Amino acid sequence: MYLPRQQISQLYTDLIRTTHPSSSPVLVLTSLTVDSLCATRILTSLLKRDFIPHTIIPVSGYADLQRAGAELVLPLTRQRGGDGGTVACLGLGGTVALEDMLGLSGTTEDGAIQGEAMDEHGVEVWVIDSHRPWNLENVFGTPTIIQQGDDGAEVVRRRVGVHEGKITPGYKSGQGGIIVWDDGDLEAELTSEKEAYFALQNMPEITEDDLALDEGEQDDEDADQEDDEPSSAGQKRKRTSSPDGSDDELDSDEENDRPRRRRRSNSSDSIPIPSSPGGNPLSAQVDIGSTPPPMPSSPPKQRQKSAKQLRKELLKLRRKHEATLDKYYDLGTSSAECVSSMIYSLASELGKEDNELLWLAIVGVSSVASMPSGSAIKLNQIRALLQEEVIRLNPIPEGELQRSQSAEAIIPTTARSPTDNSIRLSPEPRFLLIRHWSLYDSMLHSPYLATRLHVWSDSGKKRMHKLLAKMGVSLNEAGKGYLHMDTELKRTLRKRILKFAEQYNLDGLVPGDNGRNGMEGWGFVRSWGWRGTLSAEDVAIVVGAILEVGTDAHLFPDLKLDSRSSSDPNYNTRVRNLPTPPHSSDDGMGDDAAADVPDYITQRFFRAYDSLAPTKGLSTLQKSISSAQNLYKAILRVGSALISKKQIRHLSAFRMGVVKEGPDVPLFTHPGALVRLAAWVGEAVAVLDSEKGRKVHKRKDDALVLGALDESRSVYVVVGLGGGNGWSATGKIRSKAEIKEREERKKRKAAEKAAQKAERARKKEERRILRRERMEANGLLDSDVEDDDEESEAETESVSSRSSNEDSDDSDDDEETSKKRSRGLNRFGQAFQEVVEETGARMRIDSFEHSVVEVRKEDLAGFLEALARKPVVG
Repeated sequence: MYLPRQQISQLYTDLIRTTHPSSSPVLVLTSLTVDSLCATRILTSLLKRDFIPHTIIPVSGYADLQRAGAELVLPLTRQRGGDGGTVACLGLGGTVALEDMLGLSGTTEDGAIQGEAMDEHGVEVWVIDSHRPWNLENVFGTPTIIQQGDDGAEVVRRRVGVHEGKITPGYKSGQGGIIVWDDGDLEAELTSEKEAYFALQNMPEITEDDLALDEGEQDDEDADQEDDEPSSAGQKRKRTSSPDGSDDELDSDEENDRPRRRRRSNSSDSIPIPSSPGGNPLSAQVDIGSTPPPMPSSPPKQRQKSAKQLRKELLKLRRKHEATLDKYYDLGTSSAECVSSMIYSLASELGKEDNELLWLAIVGVSSVASMPSGSAIKLNQIRALLQEEVIRLNPIPEGELQRSQSAEAIIPTTARSPTDNSIRLSPEPRFLLIRHWSLYDSMLHSPYLATRLHVWSDSGKKRMHKLLAKMGVSLNEAGKGYLHMDTELKRTLRKRILKFAEQYNLDGLVPGDNGRNGMEGWGFVRSWGWRGTLSAEDVAIVVGAILEVGTDAHLFPDLKLDSRSSSDPNYNTRVRNLPTPPHSSDDGMGDDAAADVPDYITQRFFRAYDSLAPTKGLSTLQKSISSAQNLYKAILRVGSALISKKQIRHLSAFRMGVVKEGPDVPLFTHPGALVRLAAWVGEAVAVLDSEKGRKVHKRKDDALVLGALDESRSVYVVVGLGGGNGWSATGKIRSKAEIKEREERKKRKAAEKAAQKAERARKKEERRILRRERMEANGLLDSDVEDDDEESEAETESVSSRSSNEDSDDSDDDEETSKKRSRGLNRFGQAFQEVVEETGARMRIDSFEHSVVEVRKEDLAGFLEALARKPVVG
């Protein structure tokens, strides 16, 4: 079943009405992402305000989800002695048959079906997930209840308040089932899939074997008919008795064929041949002497299709609908609206939104925007709505608003007052943790800037130094902490960057002055009084680092690329004890000592959860900033090594790289950290190709597979990115030739504009002289002539300005159109599954991100070889 977006508050309102002190607590199952973590914070805040008990369970993968279903969800069912309850799945469950995964479908542990034992189990599962494609059984599947009628026959009763999977306002909670929360696009995008799903539900099961069986039965019938036929043509036919008692020599085949033969014999006559009055109505007897009475015309009788033909048509129709569903599932994975923004919409519908919940939604959306997933167009729409919410909930004086929108606007680093907890819009540059680093380090470790300046090489670093010099920033000043830089330099930094952005392929480095209300692309900043001021992207990066690499500084020493820490004799021991992604003990992918490893997943999750607390969370965030800095230092080191040493190979279907040496390898055994590294490498490769002028005609050139060796478990963690939801959406990259041509075109336009201005000035002077001579002859004053000339010049300048603006708007529209062109989807999840089926490679797909897989160390070569033959881009 699915809940339409316009009814998003219906289920929560029912929960408030039906909750009482003895009710089971709401079970919140959340994935380990910043977006889901923010959504959990928003939802639990609403539950606390309404005095609804709840329990939070972090879930790392499908194995954990299945275990949570057996241990926590099933005891809530009425069949197990519970009273039902509510389970909220945040950021997980949308792509699998969740009822089977949680054990609510009525199957026992040995696979036997319990029949109607699980009907009306009372457990209502809310699915708020951004992963696509949907599992259509979750979306359109409607629980049916089988009851015994008065006559003992089974009666199927449909769920009240549900129409074709859609929950209507008449729906009553309490019976249980899977309920998907629609993000607003479900009904518009899944029209054909919905039709195919319900058509298959109403069709009987039929296969090719059934048709083969029909043909066998038909052959047997034909043989029997041949045995029953008379041996000679002169043998009398069997006589049959007609309804009026007379015998009829017509057999059934002749009776069926007679109307056809009669129509053929009368094909030249437009008047149908009637039967004689009182005669045999089946005969062709005609009374020649009488005029035939007028008969109403009737359509010719159509021959009915045989059972075999009907089965063939049914099978063909079934195959068509199955192909529609298969095509939907095979498109590839993608991301839709963020989970945190969905839950914030719920709070807004309930009238309970405030600055705290808005900030959590902003952080969740910012975390998705900084990762290579999702639709850029969808994210921009959500960010625009969040900007409006910030302005609505945080009104500021008009004068301050105008100053903040000026070209010399400075990013806020302090609060307005000791009690200022407001959220502000800020022209945030794409520098990494700029408030907590020096300008130089922030630029060096920024994935966007570092990949475009080629900082992995000495020439790239010199290029960055040259950019700073052109901007008028000395290396000494850039090496200071940003908070301690010269105030005048910070005030004009944005204007200086915009001046040289196009020359260095940095068009999106800072937001420009165009767009709606002059604040398009601006970021979000929040203050906690004098205690600190952080941007939403900084918070998202720090919380993500807590989830991915933890905060234990002694486990992650800040090592140089070419040497290990010689002052740390226990380094190797700590590396072997590093926390690894969770894995089940019975899949052959782990070791026996894994049971002795502490539960790092739970520890990291609740530390990240505490960092988002309204009051005490700031101190946790500030203490964890060093973890985020160390992670991005490692990304720069490893990414630079992969690019400079040419370790990225171009296979037939994708690019591929493996990280298996160096002190930073253990950091990237977590899929989240590895995805960040893959995004950095993919961005760098895309920049190199674009600057060389290579025209990418196939989306496979965007695809990248990156693996990292987990030596402690002898497995490779592998991620696949690209194909439309990767780095290609981060901005247009121009080649050197395009940059040169663009500069020459600007010079030509400037020269043409200057020539036009000089021509207008010359004509103006000629008109002024002629008018002066004429007016002097007529005795008029010179001031009148000057006034007319000024008005004419103003009109000319206005027309020129409008023309220039129109040209600029057209150029912007063309670029925006190119950004919005449709792109493919990530098919690595399907390709991984196909490789397992074909090769039997020992691998495990347990992550909710289907483009993440673990492969045994010795099976990696065969895995990559088979994967290279698969289409990985939709």
